[in-house]
Amino acid sequence: MIRGENLSKRYDSAIALAPTDIHIAAGKITAIMGGSGSGKTTLLRLLSGLIKPTTGHIWYGDEDLSTISDKRLYELRESMGMLFQYSALLNSLNVYDNVAFPLHEHTDLDESVIRTMVSMKLEQVGLRGFEHLMPSELSGGMAKRVAFARAIAMDPKIVFFDEPTSGLDPISAGVITTLIKDTSKMNRMTSIVVTHDVEAGLAIADHVILMWQGSIIAEGNPEVIQESSDERVRQFLEGRPDGPIPFSRSTTSYVDDLTYRPGTVRLEV
Repeated sequence: MIRGENLSKRYDSAIALAPTDIHIAAGKITAIMGGSGSGKTTLLRLLSGLIKPTTGHIWYGDEDLSTISDKRLYELRESMGMLFQYSALLNSLNVYDNVAFPLHEHTDLDESVIRTMVSMKLEQVGLRGFEHLMPSELSGGMAKRVAFARAIAMDPKIVFFDEPTSGLDPISAGVITTLIKDTSKMNRMTSIVVTHDVEAGLAIADHVILMWQGSIIAEGNPEVIQESSDERVRQFLEGRPDGPIPFSRSTTSYVDDLTYRPGTVRLEV
């Protein structure tokens, strides 16, 4: 469905993603997991064409998202859906208009057809009858489900989920993960889920990619990941504070930074 070749992203001297090859299988759920700052959201944004890579190519079918025109990229995005980490609902629109927004923007369907489609999507996420509510009147879990309905409004071939369970209570998180799994299977939809939620990621994924400091350190089906002997993988899965993955990302000595004076030489840690 999507593949990256020698894909990397650099911001000045900071390497957000080291050169990477990646393959996303069609009709499957791929979970991209890792701690904060591991590069998983950068990878998601590259795969969805939201940002351009520093090096490499992103193939969507036989088209390279890194080189095609903006016009063609916008056309391809009609076959993609996105659930943003903080839902990103339009605060001035009610639930109905938020879900209907992509249909109004990208189709010439009659309003009666759009109304039926919105009702179907809201039924899928358990919120039919709440069309009149504004985003400010929704709980966090309800807002995520409205954003989910909007993401699948156009029946996309592929949907990107950025931290779909972040900030949710266990029940709401369970609802969202079940929706991702069931909708992907029912619609034969390709799903890419970025998450640091170990339990949710392993529960729904067909394929898991585990990242650390901008590189892929392990990948495979959930069973392969769970059986890994890599200490970095074990530390992440078990949530241990001590291990090869350090808490601090600093590259210079703390004492050296405190005593640094212009004109002196910094010591690398």
